[in-house]
Amino acid sequence: MNNVLYLTSELFPLIKTGGLADVAGSLPPALTKLGQEMRILLPAYPEVMRWIKQPTLLASGSYYNQEVRLFETRLPESGVITWLVHCPAAFDRPGGPYIDGNGEPWHDNALRFAIFCLVAVDIALNRLNLNWQPDIVHGNDWQSGLVPALLQLHQSRPATLFTIHNLAYQGLFDYQTFLDLNLPARLWHPDGLEFYGQLSFIKGGLAFADRINTVSPTYAREILQPEFGYGLEGLLRHRRDRLSGILNGIDSKVWNPQNDKYLQAPYGIQNLQQKSINKTRLQQQLGLPVDAGVPLIGMISRLVEQKGLEIILQGMADLLAMPAQLIIVGTGDIHYELQLTEWASRHPEQLKVIIGYNEPLSHRLEAASDLFLMPSSFEPCGLNQIYSLRYGTLPVVRNVGGLADTVVDANTRTIKNGTANGFVIPTQTSADLLATLQRALELYLQTDTWQQLQITAMGSDYSWNASAEHYRALYHQAMADRDNTARQSGRFL
Repeated sequence: MNNVLYLTSELFPLIKTGGLADVAGSLPPALTKLGQEMRILLPAYPEVMRWIKQPTLLASGSYYNQEVRLFETRLPESGVITWLVHCPAAFDRPGGPYIDGNGEPWHDNALRFAIFCLVAVDIALNRLNLNWQPDIVHGNDWQSGLVPALLQLHQSRPATLFTIHNLAYQGLFDYQTFLDLNLPARLWHPDGLEFYGQLSFIKGGLAFADRINTVSPTYAREILQPEFGYGLEGLLRHRRDRLSGILNGIDSKVWNPQNDKYLQAPYGIQNLQQKSINKTRLQQQLGLPVDAGVPLIGMISRLVEQKGLEIILQGMADLLAMPAQLIIVGTGDIHYELQLTEWASRHPEQLKVIIGYNEPLSHRLEAASDLFLMPSSFEPCGLNQIYSLRYGTLPVVRNVGGLADTVVDANTRTIKNGTANGFVIPTQTSADLLATLQRALELYLQTDTWQQLQITAMGSDYSWNASAEHYRALYHQAMADRDNTARQSGRFL
C-alpha cells in the first residue's frame, strides 16, 4: 500500500471546468479500491466550500503573507479524504478557477497556484505535522507543476508523478513573477523552470518528476513532435524513457445508461429501443421538431479552436442541409458563441445551441443523440467520446490522441470483423468532416448494421479498472526511479 497525495485544481462533483475534474473525481476512488491510501488536495474555491459541511481544520500558516488554512472533508459518494487549501485572498472570488467573469486569466494565477504548490510541498515533507506523509505525490497539469521542481531539492522526499492532461496549457509568466515568488535561483535555467525567458510552471513537472504520463498512449507519442509539443517536445524527447500514456477511464456508475438518474428512459444493450425515447423527450424539451427517425447529432465541448469549431462553422451551411438535427452545448471563445447562436437563430428547426455547461443536460444529450461530434485538432484523451460509446451514441472524431485509441472507423472491413464503433474524419478540413457525416447518415439508414455498431460501442469496458492498475504500477516505477536517482547522485539514505 502506498500513501498518495493527489494534486488537482478541479474535482467533480465539487468544481468542474473540464475533463480533469472527472478524472480527479474517479481515479482516486478507483485507486483506493486497489489499496492505495489516497489524499486529494484541492483549492477551496467558493463553489467547493458550498458543498462542504463542517470541515475539520488540520493546520494553518502563512504563505506569501497570506493566511492559509488546511481543511479536511470527504469526497461525496466515494468518501475519499479531501484536503482543501483555504486561502480567501487567492481563491475566494467570483468567476472560474482560472479565469475571471470577463473570460480573462486571473492576474495573480501564478501566486494563487504557487500557494497551492507550497502547501503540497509542506505536506509532502511532513512540515505540517499531519501524522500522514505521502510515498507518492501525483500532480496534474501546470497548476501543480512547481511541486516536483521544489521537492527534488530535498534529499529525503516522496516520489513524484506528473500527469499531462493538455500540454497546450503551460502556466507561463514573466521573469519578474519568478523573482516575486522567491523561487530558488538555481531553478531559473533552461533545464529548470525557464522557458524562452519566461517562467513555466509545467516545466517543473516535465523536467523534474520521477515519472511523467499523459492520458492516452497516442498522445504520449504525439507530444514528442513539434505539431503537438508546444515547444516542449525537445525536453519530452530527452525524458521519453520516463514518459508513458494511460488511457483515462470513466466513472461507470455516474455514466451508465441503465441507471442514469438524469434519463427519463434508461436503457442498455438488451433494451436498446428505449434510447429513442430520450431523443423525442429532448426534442420536446428544446423545441426541436419531434421525430425519432431524424438522426440527432450532439456536441458537448469547450467552444475553442482545438475542438474543431473552425471546420464546423466553415461547413455549417452544408451541415444544416443534411437530413439531421444538431444540438451543441458548451462555452468558450465569444466569437464562436456568437457565430453558433446566430446560426441557431436562423435555423431553429435544425440547430439548437446552449451556451454554458449543464451536467443533467449533458447526460440527456449523450443518451438522446445518434451521433456525437468531436472533430478535435488534438485531444489528449477525451472523455465525451467514451461517454458516447457507453451510451451507444456513435462518435465522429479525428484520428488523434485518445480519440485514436478508442474509436474504430466504420468501414467494410471493421464492420465485417465486428470492431467498428464510430466514424473517423481523415483530415482536419470541413470537406472531410461533411463527407464523414454523410457517410454516417447513410449508414444510419441500415438499421441492423447501425444497431450492431451501437452494441459494439456499448460492449467494451470503459471503467477505471485497467487504468487504475496501470497507475498503481507507475507509482512503483516512480519510487524505483527516485531511489535510483538518489543512488547515482550519492544521496541515497
